[in-house]
Amino acid sequence: MAGSAATASKAAPSLATGLALAVLGAIAFSAKAIIVKLAYRHGVDAITLIMLRMLFALPFFLAIVWWTGRPRAGKPVLPLSRSDLLGVLGLGFTGYYLASFLDFAGLAYISASLERLILYLNPTLVLLMGCTLYGRAISRNQWLGMAISYGGVLLVFGHEVNLAGADVALGALLVLLSAVSYAIYLSYSGELVLRLGATRLVGLATSVACVLCILQFVLTRPLSAALAVAPEVVWLSLLNAIGCTVIPVLLVMKAIERIGAGLASQVGMVGPMSTITMGVLILDEPFTSWVVAGTVLVLAGVFVCSRARRTLA
Repeated sequence: MAGSAATASKAAPSLATGLALAVLGAIAFSAKAIIVKLAYRHGVDAITLIMLRMLFALPFFLAIVWWTGRPRAGKPVLPLSRSDLLGVLGLGFTGYYLASFLDFAGLAYISASLERLILYLNPTLVLLMGCTLYGRAISRNQWLGMAISYGGVLLVFGHEVNLAGADVALGALLVLLSAVSYAIYLSYSGELVLRLGATRLVGLATSVACVLCILQFVLTRPLSAALAVAPEVVWLSLLNAIGCTVIPVLLVMKAIERIGAGLASQVGMVGPMSTITMGVLILDEPFTSWVVAGTVLVLAGVFVCSRARRTLA
């Protein structure tokens, strides 16, 4: 009895710490859209903006690669095979470079609130890809959850089209393609995660994405364009790189270590709500019953999908 009580007393702080880390990570991730929208007010384009973000983030991700590549307890780290390298390149391209670029481009046309709701459809996209690529069955409850989630996004989308015009459709499509690109990353990363470890894979894939974003800028923009941006854009990009990219990655990793991926994912539901709140307070985005209703539907649908998936497991 005494031993179990001691174990429970130790587990409680770990659970509380894990939940706090997951909440902070979700909020930090969700702030990315707010910072991007603020930067767009200073006349910067998506290619330059994402280059600055990745340029500032690259040293941190290279540090993660170095840290995870060190021998531990006298055991050498598994070297990267040719297939590993190709996998890292492919996942870095789809999961972080392409997904990030499409997201940044889409934010030029839609509100931060709608962007976050579309990205939060990611679990449903992974389900659909699992069905398409691997023949995994989708239960009735999962179909119901997806229908609820997509209905919520369509509700907010329809309202925003009426307010902002046809460009909203282009922005929503770009962000949806971003979500699809990241879902491809999640669908194909499982084997590499088991082989390399989640932290090492994230460090390698994000480093690849950083290089691709910098290369895209070098090939499509004069170098003088980086010097021509407003100082506010530079500071916002630095904040985006550290506060909304590197730090939340580490926070979520630490949270998963303490409370598991399932619970950390559920806690991540605070993300859309925090984006909407910051959008209203910082960007003066409208806070309407349509946005509230759409958010509730998206979160409810993802919750139904996740519960159905755990039941099947």
